Amino acid sequence: MDAETADLNSPEALEPSDIRLGREPGRWRFLPKRLLFQRLRYRLRVAFLRLPGACKPLPGCHGTALIFSHSDIWPGDLESGRALLTDGYFLAGEYLENPEPLWTTPKASRDWKEGLHAFDWLRDLRSAGGDQARRKARDLTALWLANYARGWDGLAWAPQVLGRRLANILGHFEYYAANAEPPFQAALIDSLGRQARHLAKVLPAGLTGSDLLAAIKGLSFAALSLPGGETLLPRARALLEEELERQVLLDGGQAERDPFAQVAVLRDLIDLRALFHAAGEEPPAELTLAIERMGPFLRLLRHGDGGLPLFNGGLEGPAWYLDLLLQRAGGRSRPFYAAPQAGFQRLQAGRSVLVADSGRPPPAGLDGAAHAGTLSFEMSVGRERMIVNCGSHPFSERWRSLLRGTAAHSTLCFDGRNSSQLLAEGGLGKRAGDVRCRREEQEGNVWLQLSHDGYRERYGLIHHRRLFLAAGGEDLRGEDRLEVVDPEKLTAAAGEGKLVTLRFHLHPEVGANLSQGGSLLLRLKRGGGWRFHQTGGALSLEPSIYFGGFPEVRRSEQIVVTAPLDGRDTTIKWTFKREGR
Repeated sequence: MDAETADLNSPEALEPSDIRLGREPGRWRFLPKRLLFQRLRYRLRVAFLRLPGACKPLPGCHGTALIFSHSDIWPGDLESGRALLTDGYFLAGEYLENPEPLWTTPKASRDWKEGLHAFDWLRDLRSAGGDQARRKARDLTALWLANYARGWDGLAWAPQVLGRRLANILGHFEYYAANAEPPFQAALIDSLGRQARHLAKVLPAGLTGSDLLAAIKGLSFAALSLPGGETLLPRARALLEEELERQVLLDGGQAERDPFAQVAVLRDLIDLRALFHAAGEEPPAELTLAIERMGPFLRLLRHGDGGLPLFNGGLEGPAWYLDLLLQRAGGRSRPFYAAPQAGFQRLQAGRSVLVADSGRPPPAGLDGAAHAGTLSFEMSVGRERMIVNCGSHPFSERWRSLLRGTAAHSTLCFDGRNSSQLLAEGGLGKRAGDVRCRREEQEGNVWLQLSHDGYRERYGLIHHRRLFLAAGGEDLRGEDRLEVVDPEKLTAAAGEGKLVTLRFHLHPEVGANLSQGGSLLLRLKRGGGWRFHQTGGALSLEPSIYFGGFPEVRRSEQIVVTAPLDGRDTTIKWTFKREGR
């Protein structure tokens, strides 16, 4: 396909040449028994939930006012709010005008519909300001109540959607419902009580990760805000304490290993802390400790431009929003540089920042969006990103599958195969299990020695990566070696003539030119020139694509080094050095 005319909305556009899905059905085979039981139990309940009257009212939950109101503290998107006033809906990276029927339009993705039913648009309408926006919020809420207030629906009452809706409505109750007509208030509070009672009964409902914590947040809001909600509080606290212990690691990383999930969970925990304090309730000790750990870890991940790296999904994120999040988290203001439990390393010298994935893929059940990018890294110089991963697509399943592959990351790939098996319905199958990292520092110089065994079981190979960042930040050196530990397995699985491919995806703002001497010159707008050298393979410059600033999808380039694997260890050495000033 011609790179100049390629449709960037098509998964075939600038697709890395050897991204292979490597997907197989049967994710259930890799899930923990505890999680399988929860999901089976929830599915068995579905038949009962469809019966009339299954979603019963919460005892004592009636009237026209809340017993406690806590206002949402996060800014919305002004443009999205203004678009809503004329029936334009921007949700989950997808924009639709006048969708019909609104709540079940076939034009929208499931993520878009979940955002609509979760009332994620309330914050945007509040940002638009004025009585028109407030009336629009009431009209949409009344329309939802007319269709879904008392009867269970597979999407509208899904626990991960229901929890977000409870938190959104209760966090904006003073904004648009406190001065509404009494019949509207009474209908809304009655429905919120039914939803909260239902949520308390079905959780954890097979949910994991950030989705489960968002549902627990909604239950906690209901328990502290609704008349009669105090009966739900013990359940909410118990679930919260259990999940914080399971999900927030000792170094502050969230167990999904997705920077965007880290942001979502930290924001929800900040909301919960503020909710407990405002309601006069002592927050769980685990909640305060989790926030104190998560803030510094988030600082570890940030690039020089203040945004996030692209590991295991997510986007760069606006730097101002991350600044606000960290300000409200409080605690330590400087990052640490090693997170061994979460599996990330930060190398920082001069104006250069490098963030490396040095850990195991997330465990089964928390790996729904996980990528096969073990040992990949990203690098920025000042406020400019230089080496990146390709990112992820918010709602296209085809794109998401392609971008999860090893070839969409700045690391080594064997014969186009993924270092961890990607499953068709999300999650990972066989994955890198023995991931090692050793860090050394001396006089401002930093070394990392890394390895993973993702190719060992199938092909008898181990990937070793060494990284060195000099004290001035203007000299990055690396060595990638594919060690043959089982020649018979390699021959049986792969045969002869297979290639080792090393990739460095470049940010779209980076210019690149091959030189006659076999090197490559990179040009940054403010970071000057950088020269790339390598030994051990054939060098080329190929098209790539970048999703970090979605919905803007951008063409980019990738440095590609290929070398044959002839049954012996294959080593590629390389350097990025600052050139001139």
